[in-house]
Amino acid sequence: MLSLVALLTPALALPLLLWLAPRAWALPDPASPSSWPASFWVMALAGTTATLAGLLDWRFHRHGGRRIAAAERRAELLALALGLPLFVLLALTSGPVPLRTLLVPIVAVALAMTALIMFDEVRFHRACGRYETLLHRFLVGGNGIAFLAWMAWCAGREVGHG
Repeated sequence: MLSLVALLTPALALPLLLWLAPRAWALPDPASPSSWPASFWVMALAGTTATLAGLLDWRFHRHGGRRIAAAERRAELLALALGLPLFVLLALTSGPVPLRTLLVPIVAVALAMTALIMFDEVRFHRACGRYETLLHRFLVGGNGIAFLAWMAWCAGREVGHG
């Protein structure tokens, strides 16, 4: 159940950030998608794809799919849990803190998350079938693309192209 919470947190937290952030942060208006920059559309589409794939994978395991060992569950939860500090760092660079100030911690967290995902995939997922593998690719790929789009928006905003 903790994995499900970790999976859904970014999907729920980003809209909350857009609604609750101070206007001085100059984030796109969530009520006006037509005014969103392209990177926010990429984030929305890739993040939604990743979240749906994660939900389907969670459902697959809960309803008769491949059983997950405790060690695998811990590795996945740790990788997903690193999404929280990554989200906080990116949220800060979307507002009051310049990206250049937090770039090293952002990259460090992203690399740690990548290492955990690679460990999980190599160590535990060799037994996955095609469907489960496809879900994992959409989950990891979608989140990676959403992360890069958010980073691109923060960087573009910082140099005046956001």
